[in-house]
Amino acid sequence: MKLLDKTALITGASRGIGRAIALELARQNCKTLLLVARNTTKLEELAGEIQAFNPRTKVIFFSVDITQIDRVSMTLTKAWREFGPIQILINCAGVAHQRTFLQTNLSHIDAEISLNLKGTYTITQLIAKRMVCQQEGTIVNVCSLMGKIAAPTMATYSATKFALVGFTQALRAELAPDNVRVVTLLPSLTDTDMVREFQRFRFVKPLTSRQVALALIAGLKRDREEILVGWQSYLALWCQRLAPWLLNLILLLTAPLPKRRSKLT
Repeated sequence: MKLLDKTALITGASRGIGRAIALELARQNCKTLLLVARNTTKLEELAGEIQAFNPRTKVIFFSVDITQIDRVSMTLTKAWREFGPIQILINCAGVAHQRTFLQTNLSHIDAEISLNLKGTYTITQLIAKRMVCQQEGTIVNVCSLMGKIAAPTMATYSATKFALVGFTQALRAELAPDNVRVVTLLPSLTDTDMVREFQRFRFVKPLTSRQVALALIAGLKRDREEILVGWQSYLALWCQRLAPWLLNLILLLTAPLPKRRSKLT
């Protein structure tokens, strides 16, 4: 896939992986970048940074919460009318809360399902309809290795990412006849501000956001449907296939699980 002169929309663009992807797409000379996130100040800073090193790329940002369906629909209609067809959609908006299952509260569950799954579903449907009409497009769902291997203390997040992997696989088959590609990006633990307050998994070396973005660019150029990032991801998946009992043991040894106290009754 050639990225030159494409128009791309990136959700979750104000920070972390989404921000890094926007920067790398600008370095690939995408024609237009449509940046979507809730934080206007950070979007403005990113737009200025991109314009400083690549004034040829047009950068437009929209301060939008993608869980607000009506607002998203109006924003996309305006973007399509003013800036032309969108050839690439990068679904990167997401949230994660780290709690053991027994400590998880309903507000965290609602937030993760609403943004990670329902928000992604909504914006993808709105854009995919237009991509099908133009018979061209690429949709990238930024999932996680936790969408293949569930992690203790991340039950709800893992559940949403497992669902997103399944959603992506279904779309890949449905939209292929209309020349719309659907790609899964599967980074392992990445050092972003979203996870810096988390208890770390022992022996797991985090990726940088730029490593993830570069892996995505390379995968898109090679027309990959599923893009793994980092040797730890490949090792974990091979372990899951060949020795699942060993992977379960590793997860128990590395996860930041609290010690249980016996309770006399």
